[in-house]
Amino acid sequence: MSEAGPVPVSESPFAPIPAAPPDPILGLTEAFRRDPNPHKVNLGVGVYLDAQGVVPTLHAVRAAEARLLEAAPGKGYLPIDGDPEYNRRVQALLLGENAPVIREGRAVTVQAPGGTGALRVGADFLHRFLPDTTVFLSAPSWENHAALFGTHFRVQTYPYYDPRTHGLDFAGMMEAFVRMPRHSVVVLHACCHNPTGVDLSAAQWVEVLRVCRERALVPFLDFAYQGFAEGIEADAFAVRLFAESGLPCLIANSFSKSFSLYGERVGALTLVAATADEAQRALSQIKRVVRVNYSNPPAHGALVVSLILGDATLRQMWEAELTGMRERIQSLRRDFVQALGAQGVSQDFGFILQQRGMFSYSGLSRETVLQLRQEGLYIVESGRICIAAMNERNLPFIAEAIARHLRSVPC
Repeated sequence: MSEAGPVPVSESPFAPIPAAPPDPILGLTEAFRRDPNPHKVNLGVGVYLDAQGVVPTLHAVRAAEARLLEAAPGKGYLPIDGDPEYNRRVQALLLGENAPVIREGRAVTVQAPGGTGALRVGADFLHRFLPDTTVFLSAPSWENHAALFGTHFRVQTYPYYDPRTHGLDFAGMMEAFVRMPRHSVVVLHACCHNPTGVDLSAAQWVEVLRVCRERALVPFLDFAYQGFAEGIEADAFAVRLFAESGLPCLIANSFSKSFSLYGERVGALTLVAATADEAQRALSQIKRVVRVNYSNPPAHGALVVSLILGDATLRQMWEAELTGMRERIQSLRRDFVQALGAQGVSQDFGFILQQRGMFSYSGLSRETVLQLRQEGLYIVESGRICIAAMNERNLPFIAEAIARHLRSVPC
């Protein structure tokens, strides 16, 4: 055994490595956990919490897991692209049960470790065949988008959120789209835009598709919140519009929120091609990307989702629970706005009622957000709040704290 001892720090190849800055959202959660304040509330968390403030396990999921345990399907490897039945049911959920694009074989799907894994696989695939393209993200977008695509591509932004109206800057968005170079990749939030909660109307989606076709852009739709805006079918409008248009596109979807399966990392990447032959060639290359990244995906969560989607009773149970989550969030939006008004807040927060999904761009300034943290109310510096982290117990504290600061510090 060597007695030389550890390498001197000055000679370590890792000595020059700087500490990375904390993740703006996960780092906020770490600070929240360290806070001894018994009344603290974390509105930066990106998960749905029930009325008791915990991540629920859906009854449909419990029932499906019980069946799987009884069936003992084994713990062997899945294929590189995942469970075939899961992939077929994902396509039906996203694109429609009888979608022509599925019948024609123009859609291919690979199971992925969550929506993040699907985005990464898609980015790696695009880098192989469009290495010099530019990726355009909405301003703002989910924090991780820039990091996911920035390792391969030039990343730029297009106008999206208008802080003056707390709504969509559609004119600015369209002006940017018509100037994008051909074959640019444009990342679009299919519904429940994260972080703003501001979505496009059906007519606006049609206009976006028109420009994407004219400019030969590559749409990459991030679809993490199906069922949280208006419903399962309605929320798929943009995805189905693009898929049925004949314009090649990619779709990354996640079941973390809709099935409350955050820890199981269940998602998928779907590619829609111009022809069935093109789709199969693309699939062969996507499978190569998967093989060198994680070889094959985890099985349990996908089996749960597949079983629920394929069983009429479990599917009905899941849809009812998803409806309950969506309606509860909508109710919390109303309660939050009313609570602010009851506290004497003069600013109009009615725009929060127009936003959709789990998140809201509150309009609170960075200065206000940082001061609120000192009182135990944790919000992302952008002012994004997770409506789904509120409940009847913590809402009075949230409203009182925000109202107190708005009286002394402007939004």
